[in-house]
Amino acid sequence: MINKVEICGVNTAKLPVLKSAEMKELFIRLKGGEKEAREQLVNCNLRLVLSVIQRFNNRGESVDDLFQVGCIGLMKAIDNFDLSQNVKFSTYAVPMIIGEIRRYLRDNNPIRVSRSLRDIAYKALQVRDKLTNENDREPTVSEIALELDIKREEVVFALDAIQEPVSLFEPIYHDGGEPIFVMDQIKDDGEKDSSWLQGIAVSEALTRLNEREKTILTLRFFEGKTQMEVADEIGISQAQVSRLEKVALGHLEKYVKED
Repeated sequence: MINKVEICGVNTAKLPVLKSAEMKELFIRLKGGEKEAREQLVNCNLRLVLSVIQRFNNRGESVDDLFQVGCIGLMKAIDNFDLSQNVKFSTYAVPMIIGEIRRYLRDNNPIRVSRSLRDIAYKALQVRDKLTNENDREPTVSEIALELDIKREEVVFALDAIQEPVSLFEPIYHDGGEPIFVMDQIKDDGEKDSSWLQGIAVSEALTRLNEREKTILTLRFFEGKTQMEVADEIGISQAQVSRLEKVALGHLEKYVKED
């Protein structure tokens, strides 16, 4: 059972919770080379792992195994977290924990994908990360294919073969009481023209929003940015962006109806 008290020898009923200031202090100590700080950060964030593995409870996998794999993702997040970025650790860590669990499930999937196809997919993922770091943006499939010197279709087929379907409306994590959905993490370049926002009535309604609401809707739906990117740009948390976006869309709908 997911809600059992002990997982992998860890008493989940007694897991500590840190305040933001305490977390920051531990990360500062960790950067200074203090190993005990890393151990404290792991122990105080195990609730994140528990939160994530609940979404995988219908896979028939051992909860203990998923918890251990999730902890690997948590440790990677702790080791790579940058305090200078204006983002909560939970928002940064959850996708990494999910990614680690998905890799585990993919590698143990009874539906076997050929070794050669998996090799192409893993190389493509490595190239994607490399190009993202070099160019500070997500590379296109064509750019990945060019780097690997293979056809674009081969990259698409290989990546599709190792992916699991997921609903865009599936909640990833509840941050500050507001659920963060899969679609909130996706950058949609196809919406840059924002055809649904065009039209006289909508344009007039937009002028009636306050500056922050207009900025958020412009970045999200005209420029196709993710909530995380918007949060970084205007200096607030992703949870705040999510809440403000919902409010702004509600106001927009109201003003359109009035017009």
